[in-house]
Amino acid sequence: MGAYILRRLLLMIPTIVGIMTITFIVIQFAPGGPVEQVVAQLSGQGGSATDRLSGGGNDFAQGSQVDAGGDGGSKYRGSAGLDPEFIEKLEAQFGFDKPPLERYFLMLWNYARFDFGESYFRKIDVIELIKEKLPVSISLGLWITLISYVISIPLGIKKAVSDGGRFDVWTSGVIIVAYAIPGFLVGVMLLVFFAGGSYYDWFPLRGLTSENFDELSLLGKIGDYFWHLTLPLISLVLAAFATTTLLTKNSFLDEIRKQYVQTARAKGLTENQVLYGHVFRNAMLIVIAGFPGAFITAFFSGSLLIETIFSLDGLGFLGYTSIIQRDYPVVFATLFIFSLMGLVVSLLSDLLYTLIDPRIDFESRKV
Repeated sequence: MGAYILRRLLLMIPTIVGIMTITFIVIQFAPGGPVEQVVAQLSGQGGSATDRLSGGGNDFAQGSQVDAGGDGGSKYRGSAGLDPEFIEKLEAQFGFDKPPLERYFLMLWNYARFDFGESYFRKIDVIELIKEKLPVSISLGLWITLISYVISIPLGIKKAVSDGGRFDVWTSGVIIVAYAIPGFLVGVMLLVFFAGGSYYDWFPLRGLTSENFDELSLLGKIGDYFWHLTLPLISLVLAAFATTTLLTKNSFLDEIRKQYVQTARAKGLTENQVLYGHVFRNAMLIVIAGFPGAFITAFFSGSLLIETIFSLDGLGFLGYTSIIQRDYPVVFATLFIFSLMGLVVSLLSDLLYTLIDPRIDFESRKV
């Protein structure tokens, strides 16, 4: 097992390098980079872009930035009328004064040391910015996964036992409907009905905590926290519990139809003894081992629209705004961290297989 873990850890290096390389190449051809973003705002909005640029730590944006003599042959669209020296300072500030190959290897060296630099348009280190947004995304991902498992495993087992029966049929209909409805649509409906939209004002409209959160008692803080999470979790958990329920049901059905179950029944064991003494461990192998992956999926995907609808400032919304603003340090850092976490979680899932069922041995595998 030690050799297998070592191989997997070593394979993470070329995998991450490959992901970052492809992304870096795509970025080189993507229009509307950070320099062009600033140039466009300076050309169209005057001082507002200068204020924004200065707020991000770019003190050179003050003073003479307009040159009536033209764009000086600048390669940036919309740069006509801007001082060529100002454009050069912009390029130096964003690191685009260096050749692409040099910037690429500098990025790899910095990321190998987990040095993600500073956001282009926010006066804050990228790692600090990510830490600031983590609590929201972790809260959503963790609770969605736990709730979906608590609901799905008993429901999936019941559906497998009563396969084809009335309970299985009507619950399947409910699951299909729940899976088909987009989470963001459920979120909008919940806001309209229960967050002061048109009917009831039972839940808060935005944020993860109230403004007076620090003044509350411990129980008050816990209640306030879940009060804010209720509607977002309902919006996200529908599709998650549907998927896990069907996975649990199918896994149990596969095991129930195997020969060893018939043998156990022939020995006189009760259905509960057969189900929970023999079938459960084998059937739950794929479900429990998929827990890390389910958490990562809930953590990274499906949260962007929900975070936007409920004004939850998490990693999903951060990644979206960073792409729109071409804030490349944030984009690359989140991609690097997400890729690394995905690879680590994949390894943890394999290790969970061996923990749940010691008969599984990855040592003989080549990868």
